[in-house]
Formats: sequence, structure tokens, C-alpha cells
Amino acid sequence: MIRARVCILVAVLTILSAAAVASAEEIKIGVLVDLSGPLTTYGTDIKNTLEIAKEDINAYFKSKDLPYTVNFYVEDTKVDPNIALQKIQDLYAKGINLVIGPMGSGEVSNIKSFVTSNKIIIVSPSSTALPSLIGVTKPEEKKYIFRFVGTDDLQTDAITAELKDMGVKAVVITYIGNAWGKGLYETIKPKLEKAGIEIKSHVEYPDPPPADFSPYIAEMENTVSDLLKTYKPSEIAIVAFSYEETATLLAQTKSDSPLLSVIWLGSDGTALSSKALDVCDKASRVGLYSTLFESKGKAFDELKAKYKEKGFGEEPYQYAMNAYDAAWVLALSYVKVVQENGKYDADIMAETIPKVTIDYSEGKYGVYPVTGTIKLNEWNDRASGDYAIYYVTKQCNWDKAGLWVFAENKIEWSHKPEAPAPPVTTTTQAAKRTPGFEAALAAVGLIAGAYLLRRR
Repeated sequence: MIRARVCILVAVLTILSAAAVASAEEIKIGVLVDLSGPLTTYGTDIKNTLEIAKEDINAYFKSKDLPYTVNFYVEDTKVDPNIALQKIQDLYAKGINLVIGPMGSGEVSNIKSFVTSNKIIIVSPSSTALPSLIGVTKPEEKKYIFRFVGTDDLQTDAITAELKDMGVKAVVITYIGNAWGKGLYETIKPKLEKAGIEIKSHVEYPDPPPADFSPYIAEMENTVSDLLKTYKPSEIAIVAFSYEETATLLAQTKSDSPLLSVIWLGSDGTALSSKALDVCDKASRVGLYSTLFESKGKAFDELKAKYKEKGFGEEPYQYAMNAYDAAWVLALSYVKVVQENGKYDADIMAETIPKVTIDYSEGKYGVYPVTGTIKLNEWNDRASGDYAIYYVTKQCNWDKAGLWVFAENKIEWSHKPEAPAPPVTTTTQAAKRTPGFEAALAAVGLIAGAYLLRRR
């Protein structure tokens, strides 16, 4: 009898548990990332890291007896603004009005009107263009658009500091022709002029990137050749505001090109790119010193351990960490809005997110951000942070070359850049294989002398 009662009790508890799970409200969060375009490395990393976020957030809800579960609905945008608009429209049609992403500033700009008119909350982990460059003139126009990464105003300060510290006097800037690429160029231009660094030319290429970069390479080569008449190679740099197509550009650059005789600086679009390692012979030669927003908090080590355990790699990239924190803030904010107001309201949600972000940063929920303190400005953008500088080593991997410290506007180098060794030209190679003119004459003379001696 007792055994029967125990079995009945267990069955009832199982049913109640299942019912509780079934009655838990699903928090649907869309994810707009690049899984097959020029930011695939980072998009895939965000997708993988959000798998961990889902487990962590749902375990937290369970431990707090909160009747919620979070689910992510991932869409591939290829960093294409038109695809991003189509995908967010698809998500909205499915009743999803919370989104992590998109990744690119051009995408954010293109979906801004749809997001605003339909009161969709988005949190981009990687869009860095200044608000004005995504079509926003005042903070209230960006009410539903949040970004958990430092903007390009910070990044261009870091790149300018790099160039000054390296003693560079002239640059050629190449960039992808979208809001992000153009924005970086427009933002850094006055800073370089103020620093006394000459912008000899700027070379814009289309978005999506071309398959053939030869006309753009030729234009850059002509400019660098002109600069080499005035400056030393160590005083010239290429600044590339590009995504992972930089690997294609380098692959199509000939090994004796003057472009490979100067240092290259990248940005957060190239830092830690796996595709750059496919052309590491050239990438390591020019360094491809790339800035990347870098901020780690108390919870980073725990996330890193889970990430490695799942076989995703050694540790997540910064964008994925930003997305992880975005997931927590969206989930916690949603619960707060519903519990305090009895239902979800987008306007209250937009007002709640900055407050929850502060509480989350301070550990008031019993969990901490993996990216450290998140402080948002009036534009709902992250307000401060340091930038790591990564480069491609001769061993064909990425390593940290230094850190730009925001508070001091100063570079702390662990590996200061040096100009590449002069390229081995076809003429030089021929000189190694073929005797010089004087040697050839001497050889002819010896042969002739020997012939005359034999005639005697």
C-alpha cells in the first residue's frame, strides 16, 4: 500500500512538473547574424555562444521558480541590409519582437524604420557606426535600438593612437562602401588630419564585396608607390575598414606588390578572422594589426569553460560575449516588465532595459555580465571601453600586440609593429639566378683566352 502511494505521489509530481514546464511562458528572441557571408566567423560564434546562454538563463529561471523559458530563433542575414530587413519582417510575422542583432551597421540602418514603427527591441552586439551614420539625429529616434559594443568614435581614437605611436606620416584608406565602412572613414578623417597624418587617397569598394579586387589593388599600389618617393616604408600604412574579404584582397595582391612593403591596420571587422589565416604568408608580413573592443567581467571564466567543454574553441569572441549579455538583459527585462505590468509593453521595455543593464552589471540578480560593466549613453549605445590590438604572427595565428586604454588614450604594446621586409621582386630573383654583366664579360674573356692558348 505504501509503495503504491509513493508511486502515485511520484506520478503526480511528474505530471505537475510537466504541467509547470508546459505552462511556462516562452520568451522568443530572434537572432540576426551572418552564417554564410563576410562575417561568418563571428556570426557562427554568436550562434554557438547563445546556445550556452539559453541553458544558463533557463537554469536560472528554474532555480528562481520563474515560469519562463527563453528560446532563440536564428536567421542568416549574410550582413546584407536587404536580407536583414526581410528576416526581421519574417521574425515579426511569427510574433517575435525581441532581437539580438543584426551585426552590421548597414543592416541596422536599413531595418531602423521597420523596427521603430513596429516597436521591435533590437540589441546589436557588433554595430559600431555613429548614430548619425545609421540615420538617427536624436536619441528618441533610437528608442528601440540598443548596442552593447563601443562605437566607432572610440575605435577611431584607438586607431589614430596606433598610427601616431608607430610614427606613420601617410596612409591609404580602403573601405567597404556601406554605412559601417564609410562611417569609419568619415569618423577617422578629421582625427588623422588633426594628428598631422596625410590621407593620400581613399579607395571605396562596393557592398557586397567584388570577386575581383584588381582595380582597387592597382589604385592602392599607384598611391603607395607615389608615397614611397617621399616617405620611408615605416612611415606609410594601409588602413582597411573591411570585413573578412580582406583575405581575398590580400590573396589577389602579388607578392612583389608595394602594398606588402608597408604595415596594414585593420579594425573590428578583421580582428581574429579565421579567413585571414588562409593567407597568413601575406597577412603576417603586413601584420594586419586590428582593433577589437575588449571587455571581460566576473562571469567570463565560467563562460569560457562551458564554451571549451562544448568544443566551440578556446573562448568566445567579444561579439559573442556581447550577445550573451544581451540575451540576459532582454530576458530579465521581459520578466520585470510582465511581472510589474501584467503584460508585455514595448515602450516600458525600452525604458526598462537601461535600468536592468545597470542592475545586471552590479550583480543584483545573482549573475554577472561576461563583458564587465555595461554603461549605456543617451543613445542606448555602450559608452566606454578599451580596444585590444591583434595581429597575424609568422606562426600563422592571431596574437595580441597591445591594448588601447580608453582612460589614458594610450597604447600599451607587447609587440610593436615594424615595417615588412622589402618584397622580393622578379628582377631581384633574376639577379640571384643570372650572372651580372661584368661577370658575363669576364666569363667570355676567359673562354676566348683559353681558345687562343689552344690555337698556339
